[in-house]
Amino acid sequence: MVTLTTWGSSRLRHVTQATPRATTGRQSGRCDDGLMALTIVTGGTRGIGAAIATRLAREGHDLVLGFSRDTESAERTATAVRSLGVTCETVRADLTTDAGVEALFAAAAGVGRVTGVVNNAGATYRFAALDRTPAEEVRRTIDLNLTGPILVARAAVGVLERGGVVVNITSGAATIGSPGEYVHYAAAKAGLDAATRGLG
Repeated sequence: MVTLTTWGSSRLRHVTQATPRATTGRQSGRCDDGLMALTIVTGGTRGIGAAIATRLAREGHDLVLGFSRDTESAERTATAVRSLGVTCETVRADLTTDAGVEALFAAAAGVGRVTGVVNNAGATYRFAALDRTPAEEVRRTIDLNLTGPILVARAAVGVLERGGVVVNITSGAATIGSPGEYVHYAAAKAGLDAATRGLG
């Protein structure tokens, strides 16, 4: 599930989509004022994030890709998207911290004006009933899937201009609660849905 917030003429609009699609930019990758589109993708170097980055690169977006640990995947994805003719920077950062978010947006500022942000970073960590999940893992899951995206959205609000886009990648678990599997993850994703509506 994707929740999308776009900056309009007077306020934010909120849309929920069942399946992802391109949400910003044009095939040329240029904005209305002629500047290149620049999109930040968190968790942008593996899996869904890498696929999003590749799609955006094909549409001409310059990219800043956040990642947490896997340097090899980050280098591989960056090389692949650069081969499509766009600029790409990778940033290793803990986006549950102020310093990590600041590092991500500082890197983006060095590339150009941010026109879009995709909050993709997230993880379930393990499948287990809540009473068999360590408290520290509950905290870590909520930090990654809710606190981090809210901090990134907070920073995005400060830099995006009219027409800018924030896309939050959530989960069907947000609506069903995932009983017996990962209730804390589902709760975090439901919180992200609520946060997106709050932005709108």
